[in-house]
Amino acid sequence: MTKRRDRGDGGVDERGPDTYRLRYRHHGKRFTKTFKGSLSDARKELRRLLKSSDDGEHVAPDKTTLGQWIEHWLSVGAPGRHRRPVGRRTLDRYGQLLRGHVVPTLGARLLQQVQATEIDKLYVALEGKISPRTQRHVHDVLSACLGTAVRKGLLAVTPLARAEKVPSPPESDHGMALDQDQLRALVEGFRSSVLFPIVAVAAFTGARRNEILALRWSDLDVEKKTMRIERAIDVVQHQPLAIKGPKTERGKRTITIDDDLVALLCAEREKYLHVKAGVPNGAAVDLSLVKLPADALMFPSLPSPGESFSFTKLHDPDSITKRFVRKAGQLGFPGLRFHDLRGTHETLLLDAGVPVHVVAARCGHDPAVLLRSYAKRTKKADTSAAEIIGKLSKGVLG
Repeated sequence: MTKRRDRGDGGVDERGPDTYRLRYRHHGKRFTKTFKGSLSDARKELRRLLKSSDDGEHVAPDKTTLGQWIEHWLSVGAPGRHRRPVGRRTLDRYGQLLRGHVVPTLGARLLQQVQATEIDKLYVALEGKISPRTQRHVHDVLSACLGTAVRKGLLAVTPLARAEKVPSPPESDHGMALDQDQLRALVEGFRSSVLFPIVAVAAFTGARRNEILALRWSDLDVEKKTMRIERAIDVVQHQPLAIKGPKTERGKRTITIDDDLVALLCAEREKYLHVKAGVPNGAAVDLSLVKLPADALMFPSLPSPGESFSFTKLHDPDSITKRFVRKAGQLGFPGLRFHDLRGTHETLLLDAGVPVHVVAARCGHDPAVLLRSYAKRTKKADTSAAEIIGKLSKGVLG
């Protein structure tokens, strides 16, 4: 026999068009909940609430709004499934997405009363206003936010589980990959530019822009011909530049560099030794006793008018990118992004037969992400593949 509850099985009262009040008891305490939807769905929700009470999974009604929960979630670092706070830049972006696209529409709704249909309407309203990629980012961040509310016991289930208009992830923009001749021409074209050493490091190490701009001279081991990469510039809108560690442990790595790049960096360091000694660059002086500060950057930003030179002043990464794009366009590479140097480095190594796990370790990547996102084809690689297939099919298709 089914056990009957002491005070009945609750009730459903109509409060307006498609609006119902659900009444039920949990451990002798009376609860009410407003539900928007059809009468059939309201009865299903009441049965779910009663079952959650029987199963010990009941979530007590709460007056927290979605907007308030979003602000709380951001204030504790926007933890996701792994329960770790995100970086400053990622947190800033999450705030932009939720405050800009979710809070204006649903922020005043009680967290526990947000319906899947309301989220569907939100996503429909965003179509045409923001790019498909941004729409997907909004969904992913909102999903992480509501998922944390479920984990904290504020929601029994996320309304996103029943949403119908989930934005599809767009095809990733893998950018442009240069072949060997194009890469040489590009780097050579920057020789007269102050960006030359930065571009050379990007092209021949595969390091990220913000990792390169955070490199220190203490990261270079001339004798072993290695470079240590273990930090990056953290860029957050309206906040000063800062240094941060890598997102994951694989981002912290030591890589081998070639003789030419070692020589280039040694020549660059000698320029700063002259600055430290207070003598003109190229002057014949003994620099063996001159020491740079322990935290001296490889590529410090030049001082503004009236400022003194600082070995630790960080470059603005966006400024570097803009100057790179402009110069690359003048050299015959319109549309080339600074990040494409990283993709080119990885692609050329893969095309040359370097194992995926070796390339991934060198560039601080997950091997699966590397294959999915960065294994671009160059014309030469495609031609080589066609030649191999041609040899295999010779005498078979003729």
